[in-house]
Amino acid sequence: MSWFWSFTAYSFLGFLLEVAFAAAVGGRPDRKGLLVLPLCPVYGLGAGLILLLPGWVDARPWLLFLLGGLTATAAEYLTALYHQKALGVSFWSYEGLPGNIQGRVCLPFSLAWGVLALGLVYWVHPALAPWLARIPAPVSWAALLTLLADGLLTAALLRRSGDTACLRWYSR
Repeated sequence: MSWFWSFTAYSFLGFLLEVAFAAAVGGRPDRKGLLVLPLCPVYGLGAGLILLLPGWVDARPWLLFLLGGLTATAAEYLTALYHQKALGVSFWSYEGLPGNIQGRVCLPFSLAWGVLALGLVYWVHPALAPWLARIPAPVSWAALLTLLADGLLTAALLRRSGDTACLRWYSR
């Protein structure tokens, strides 16, 4: 269950990063990707894939920056593609930014993901992983079921409405 908790923790940290980024640039403060839980799953996916990179990549910071950035960019692209094709919505668009590919990814954020990969592998995950490993199995199973239920409900609402505004039930 450690991968589940890593996914959840980094999805939550990604949510916090999104809220902070929105506050800094004057963007929309509501940045979550699920109906109820304050999570941005694209961050959990990206972090999980970065943590799967081989140890010889982790041992070379410049290579971790490059491959970590590319890995997170691939996760971001595939997540955007899933949102658009399967659910009929778009959570972000990088159109107008340098090096964008179909508005789904762009060079400035790919570079940011590379920097975040360094922090993840060298500082955040080593500090957080021992704590996540201590979470009891019953709590893990309950959290997994909660996350799956929220994810399925979110997907159904997005597919039906075609608008991410349906996730902002609390602002009505």
